[in-house]
Amino acid sequence: MNALVPLPVLLPLCATGLSLAFGTRLKQFQRFISVAVLTAVLGLSVALMIAADMNGPLSVHLGDFAPPLGITLVADRLSGLMLTVSSAVTLCVLVYSLGQGMADRDEETPVAVFHPAYLILVAGVSCTFLAGDLVNLYVGFEIMLVASFVLLTLGGTGPRIRAGSTYVIISLFSSMLFLTAIAMTYAATGTANFAQLAVRLGELPLGVQTLIQGMLLTVFAIKAAVFPLAAWLPDSYPTAPAPVTAVFAGLLTKVGVYCMLRTETLLFPGNRLGDLLMAAALASMVVGILGAVAQTDLKRLLSFTLISHIGYMVFGIGLATREAYGGAIVYVVHHITVQTTLFLVAGLIERRGGTTELTRLGGIAKAAPLLAVLFFVPAMNLAGIPPLSGFIGKLGLMRAGVADGSVWAWILVIGSTATSLLTLYVMAKVWNLAFWRAASPGQAADGTVLESDDDSDDDTDEGPDRMPGTGDEGVRPRHEPAGRAVAATLHGHAVTTTTRLPRLMTWATAATVALGLAFTVFAGPLTSYTDRSAAELIARVPYIEAVLGR
Repeated sequence: MNALVPLPVLLPLCATGLSLAFGTRLKQFQRFISVAVLTAVLGLSVALMIAADMNGPLSVHLGDFAPPLGITLVADRLSGLMLTVSSAVTLCVLVYSLGQGMADRDEETPVAVFHPAYLILVAGVSCTFLAGDLVNLYVGFEIMLVASFVLLTLGGTGPRIRAGSTYVIISLFSSMLFLTAIAMTYAATGTANFAQLAVRLGELPLGVQTLIQGMLLTVFAIKAAVFPLAAWLPDSYPTAPAPVTAVFAGLLTKVGVYCMLRTETLLFPGNRLGDLLMAAALASMVVGILGAVAQTDLKRLLSFTLISHIGYMVFGIGLATREAYGGAIVYVVHHITVQTTLFLVAGLIERRGGTTELTRLGGIAKAAPLLAVLFFVPAMNLAGIPPLSGFIGKLGLMRAGVADGSVWAWILVIGSTATSLLTLYVMAKVWNLAFWRAASPGQAADGTVLESDDDSDDDTDEGPDRMPGTGDEGVRPRHEPAGRAVAATLHGHAVTTTTRLPRLMTWATAATVALGLAFTVFAGPLTSYTDRSAAELIARVPYIEAVLGR
């Protein structure tokens, strides 16, 4: 079974080569390769999760080089669960993107590049979840960065290039900080392997330990978009195509949370920076949700709720108890699915109504009841309405806070409750404006062709329909003054609003909704599994023995 551990990384990388070699000429083959490989990765992830739960952590030393020289990959309960959920979500998003590409009749080179970049992204995500050392974790981050820049800037439109540039600058800064932290760690301990670091870091002076811990936390907080290191996110994600935004918002920020969980439990037990983490968690919750309340564009609103709900996960990490870690893991897998779903729904709303600006939408519940259901279920899940999985995760975290009994814990319990209520308010606002009220007079009619400025460079009109700060400045409809669709297509150029939504996009979105509901239906087994994962994280010994063979 150990031989299966590298495959979630190797399969997407091998498929990338095939996709690049044949994709521009055999587009159907390219799509088949992508779907088949991600389906295989999902099957492998489930197998690794079950094996790790039954037999303990699985490890493999590539090239049979023992630590600290070799590359070590490890699959334990936590990484197995994260791999499984991320594989299921990336497969659904890929199917959604296939439906979008076919509906848009996109046949140009940028779409042919989408599949290789997407597969590389999946390989990078898998690499970070399986990494058994800091260097390999850094490599996984860089793989994701390269693929992310390609996906964010698909089509080369102005807003996407600007957003991609911001994302790359922030990512390069965090990468340099990460390299510095790795160099300091290696200089102090003589290794970058997690299992060996778990043994050797405790022998260092407390000041050195705290410095390394603080640097790594800063890097991972940037990746996870923890306040005050989250300012880049609301401007970077909304301009990308809907499937790209969905997988970024749902998954990539959780990679940072996963790394925080892994290092805080394995490398730095004792919760020395717990109060700092809880302060950051509270700030993320409050600032994020207040930012969401102020938004009128759906994608930006969801971006701010993303920042806010990262705070719940950091809350669990800051408490550093078994119950808190279990609740944080439940909330991570719940949020991956729900946040992805909401951004996919935003893409469908943009295709149906020609915009994600809430003031220009209305009547969707009557015109497209299925779309209304696809939004309503994950929206209530995000708000934490019982008995959905969002409620289960929040309840676990709040119970852990009450059991802890510290001042910070009680402040976070109150802050979590207030954030949940404000999330419900925000979701209700979206429902009332976009779905429940009558259709807006300015809403794009069926069949309206929407264009970006890149499609028509000779018109520089700055009329009242342009909305600075939303990422939609350069878009206008050809026939009616209602559409805003700069991110609607993979190319970012033209889209036609339709009454009937593409089936493949709808089915893929419905699949992610069903996955979120599955966490509710199987809440008992899920919470039991996450509790065992939390116990394994705190124990540390099974992980160390699996890698070092002690």
